[in-house]
Amino acid sequence: MFTSEQLLRAPGARPQTPPLPASPVAAVRLRVFRSPVLDGVAMSFGPMGHRVMAVVEVQLADGSRGVGETWVNYPSWAWRERAATVVEGIAPLLVGRTPATPVEAHELLMAALRPLGRQWGAPGPVHQAVSGLDTALWDLAARHAGMPLAVLLAGPGRPRELPVYASSLGPDDVAATAERCAVAGHTAVKVKLGFGRDRDLDNVRTARCVLGDGVRLYGDVNQAWSLDEALAIVPALRDEGVEWLEEPLAGDDPGELATLRRRGGLALATGENLYGASAFAPYLEQGSVDIVQPDLSKVGGPTEYLKVAALAAPTGTTVNPHLYNGAVATAATLQVAAAVAATTAVEWDVRGNRLREAVDHLLTDHGTVRVPDRPGLGVDFDLDAIADLEEAL
Repeated sequence: MFTSEQLLRAPGARPQTPPLPASPVAAVRLRVFRSPVLDGVAMSFGPMGHRVMAVVEVQLADGSRGVGETWVNYPSWAWRERAATVVEGIAPLLVGRTPATPVEAHELLMAALRPLGRQWGAPGPVHQAVSGLDTALWDLAARHAGMPLAVLLAGPGRPRELPVYASSLGPDDVAATAERCAVAGHTAVKVKLGFGRDRDLDNVRTARCVLGDGVRLYGDVNQAWSLDEALAIVPALRDEGVEWLEEPLAGDDPGELATLRRRGGLALATGENLYGASAFAPYLEQGSVDIVQPDLSKVGGPTEYLKVAALAAPTGTTVNPHLYNGAVATAATLQVAAAVAATTAVEWDVRGNRLREAVDHLLTDHGTVRVPDRPGLGVDFDLDAIADLEEAL
């Protein structure tokens, strides 16, 4: 659908594709870090036992280096599959080559791996793996240009801070988590739903009671409801001041979401489990959602994320990133989100996460997050500082 030259014609982005250093790829590596969850992270479909950050490192023959992160939160063994895909699937395609741009490398990888993913029945893991590699190459391109990725994409006028909404409230200890959000200065929060009508409504009411009417409320269902279940609870959620729902329906069908949006009268969001920009087209064409939420570490990296923004632009749909990762994906997400004019907010998980500590200082006390301003992803990561959490591959 897009040529390399057209790719960056997303809102607020420059039309050219930035070059990589003219040096062959010398190595592609994966480093995996895992930290036990100590404060309870549960989705409607199951708990999370560990935080995981799978970092793709690309090194060129001239010594330059870029990093990206590939999403491996679920299932618990996903990081083992990713190690094989990166080392045995991606590295042989790139080592020794000198791609001119990140987009050229992305097209090469997808041409080779998409058919394998189709036969494997695993388009998601393929896109997730390519996401890490693509992000690392965009990091390299921005470092080569001597500027943050957001500036490379959107110019010096990009925002210095982005609004955030605090996520991961519930299903337990909502009052205590909401109190921490209030102390931290969050102006919007997202409550986990999909745990039964009574419990869901009680958690929303608890968050409202603690935070007051000045804080905006959203809900995340993680595809737990049928259409009938959603239609039955939406009026009550709307009465409690919930402004939008994320992934309300099992199966995430665009037609059913359009029906819920029309009949329920509540704004909807989806996108974290969509792979490649073309997967977003039915949702945009059918008016299924008000917000699309590509995940940089899942959708295919910055290359696919910018395509999503370009698809969404004619419809006026908001493009807000899904974000539930470590420090590398967080920094990369902030850079790309700051380059897309349709961004209105960034997700910020409020649970403890040692793997994200390298960027936690970017969060402000007034409901925003600073976009880091050093070259590349804006942050120089000391992965050796968390070597005690690294898995042997």
